[in-house]
Amino acid sequence: MSEHNPTTYLHPQPSSGGSNVKIAILFGAVLALLAANVWLFLQLDHVKQDMGKMRENLQGEIATLREASSVTAQTQRRTVESLRDELETARRQAAMAVGQAKTDAESKVTEINKRIIEEQKKAAAAQAALRTEIGEVKKETVTTQEKIAAVNTEVGAVKEEVKGAKTEIDKTIADLKRVTGDLGVQSGLIATNAKELASLRSLGERNYFEFNLGKTKQPVKVGDVAMILKKTDQKRNRYTVEVYADDKKTEKKDKTINEPVQFYTSKARQPYELVVNEVKKDVIVGYLSTPKVMAAR
Repeated sequence: MSEHNPTTYLHPQPSSGGSNVKIAILFGAVLALLAANVWLFLQLDHVKQDMGKMRENLQGEIATLREASSVTAQTQRRTVESLRDELETARRQAAMAVGQAKTDAESKVTEINKRIIEEQKKAAAAQAALRTEIGEVKKETVTTQEKIAAVNTEVGAVKEEVKGAKTEIDKTIADLKRVTGDLGVQSGLIATNAKELASLRSLGERNYFEFNLGKTKQPVKVGDVAMILKKTDQKRNRYTVEVYADDKKTEKKDKTINEPVQFYTSKARQPYELVVNEVKKDVIVGYLSTPKVMAAR
């Protein structure tokens, strides 16, 4: 049996190969830790750079916001100041308008009061004038009534006169005669003087044209005919005339007073009548009687 060293058995010596492996592993871990630190450092640097950029961006945005806020605040302040100025101007204008309106209203009221006073004066003057006119009208009415009474009296008297004249005319007409004319035609009533002729006119049955015809060389118009006195015989109350009608001449020779001398014209169916009431020296006085209604023959 062999002998063994007890020390060598209890504490074996490590081999050099295992120690190298541990060192390599440790060195690798250190390298890995170093690489990780480098990587972390690089990442931290990137983060720092990003954070710096973000800080700059944030500062720029904050500055922009501050500037915008400042501008907005200034704008709002100017707007508020402008609104305040406008409000103050509006207040002043409103106060002035109210004052002017008050002044205008007072002026209008004063003017209306003046007009009312003037109209009242005019109305009073018109009433006074109306009362005066009414008084005058009453006086005129009394005077008119008196005049009407006087006129009624005069009318009554005129009626009596007319009545008497009519009676006289009726009596005169009753005294007139109907005779036959020189053409054998029954004549109407014959007037022998101015009074009887007036009575004939009042009947309105015929037209009457008085004449005072002297001797002339040219025909004298009587009514719608013409005549020339050729001869007169005052002692025997006879005369001779030429009558011109319808461009024709008719001689009425040696006629007597109050004799109906008849002739026809184209204008009427009834004859015209010439009546001489008085024969003087070279003058005859009488009338021409023509029909009222003209009708061509």
